[in-house]
Amino acid sequence: MQENHSLAGAGDYPSRGNIPTRRGFGEALLEAGRKDRSVTGLCADLTGSLHMDLFRDEFPERFVETGIAEANMISMAAGLAATGMKPFAGSFAVFATGRVYDQIRQSVCYSRLNVKICASHAGLTLGEDGATHQMLEDIGLMRGLPNMTVVVPSDYSETKRAVKALVEHEGPAYLRFGRPPVPDFSRDEDGFEIGRSIELHAGKDVTVIACGVMVWKALEAARILEMEGVGVRVLNMHTIKPIDRLAIVRAANDTGAIVTAEEHQVNNGLGDAVAHVCGENIPVPIEMVGVEDSFGESGRADELMKKYKLTTEDILEKIYLALRRKY
Repeated sequence: MQENHSLAGAGDYPSRGNIPTRRGFGEALLEAGRKDRSVTGLCADLTGSLHMDLFRDEFPERFVETGIAEANMISMAAGLAATGMKPFAGSFAVFATGRVYDQIRQSVCYSRLNVKICASHAGLTLGEDGATHQMLEDIGLMRGLPNMTVVVPSDYSETKRAVKALVEHEGPAYLRFGRPPVPDFSRDEDGFEIGRSIELHAGKDVTVIACGVMVWKALEAARILEMEGVGVRVLNMHTIKPIDRLAIVRAANDTGAIVTAEEHQVNNGLGDAVAHVCGENIPVPIEMVGVEDSFGESGRADELMKKYKLTTEDILEKIYLALRRKY
């Protein structure tokens, strides 16, 4: 595996404002459809929520509105892929993975078909819709499937780059993004390569490995500790599977302690994946920021992130703990 990008300085990543990642998905799908006539869209009655109406309006002949029939949607996508098309099937994360797991396992992954499962409204940041819709187990469900690639971009711009990469990627893939506006800070010049992390901040004392909305919070923590003289390496692990093993091993070797951060259950998500790599190669103290084996609840996104300990302050607390264990 190639080395990850190395980009020093958290100041290189100011926010350009808050934009929903789902908007990045919709815009990138439209751009992909203009360039590649094999790109096809399918959605289960959530077209506006995923901004797939942009694709539908310009390419109605390549779009299928399945209605509230997610299992049928995945089966249709598998059929389209078998004919050489590149289907992007979109729904909320709780429906796109949990409701249709059997179809994904049998029709997509077992058959190695080129279906992209695109899931919006994941995690606690879904907010007021509550525990039944706040999918916190989807990364684990998808990374456990043979042949599946799992991608969790950090912001609007990276979501657009992820879609472009997935158009060229052959095989089953899961793309996870969210509902609310979040800081847009990533840079086009960083590129996007599936399976290759991006180092956003250099540091030799501890490494924070984050995905999705937690990447920005990891950068915030790095900026705070930089003023205290603590060097925090920040890795944007946008691909959970295949995970960037080389970057993880190098971070463990260089810094001697790791903190993971994800808007997902700590069980079976990014933290588990990182711990597995370290356990096989270079055991170091690892602390995990994530949901601790519980369901969510209804509330504002910011309130929920605070209650379930998914804030910058919680990352800082785990960094201090990891440093104490290191020494």
